[in-house]
Amino acid sequence: MYDNLRSAPRTIQIQPAQTQDYIAALASQTYLSAKELGGSIPFTVIQEVSENFIHAQFSEVVISILDKGNTIRFADQGPGISDVAKAQLPGFSSATSSMKRFIRGVGSGLPIVKEYFESEHGSVVIESNINAGAVVTISLTSEENQDETALRRALNITNTPQNSAPTLQIPILTEREITFLHVFLVEGALGITEMAQYTDAAPSTVHATFQKLLDLNLIEQPKGTKKRVLTAYGTQVAHHFDAAKE
Repeated sequence: MYDNLRSAPRTIQIQPAQTQDYIAALASQTYLSAKELGGSIPFTVIQEVSENFIHAQFSEVVISILDKGNTIRFADQGPGISDVAKAQLPGFSSATSSMKRFIRGVGSGLPIVKEYFESEHGSVVIESNINAGAVVTISLTSEENQDETALRRALNITNTPQNSAPTLQIPILTEREITFLHVFLVEGALGITEMAQYTDAAPSTVHATFQKLLDLNLIEQPKGTKKRVLTAYGTQVAHHFDAAKE
């Protein structure tokens, strides 16, 4: 638990237990700790992500709570998530019959989490861990507390080896948001009215979608214009989703 990013975190260890009890203990302790710091992420959402640790056989599980409880990062050193795009879609699952004794295993976990954060204007980011495994970060970060975001940006700049390409971080997006990225990729700079014409979306919907894509650093608004364009990162993400559809 990080009270702030200028001090060492407080640590809580979960005692070993049977699989179902261990998942419940992880989710419960995470929820209570986040709530203690002022967080508002629901227990059911935390439980859905916690259940994914079964795919990693609970290898080196670390849960970090930041941003006054409104950002939670779930990390493991298991096999990782081979296809991030499909992991966001209902029905795709790598759960075995033995795993299904403890979880549903029907590929609904991350889509449920995704739907919640879409409705709450939060974010879900899936990344590869340093050597092995996956990191899932869920966030309802308040505007007044941007410490973790600043830290992530600093780490992305300073901790990437010069001779190796950084791992592309793929955010979980709706079909509409993916469509917007594709249109930007094909058409270039667009304003709200133009995007509404290309996608048949209401201007208010376009405005809200633009805002989320801006928050995720996928698009930007050049000075002196009302149009938006893809950032370098947004271009990479757009190409990723285009390739996933082929």
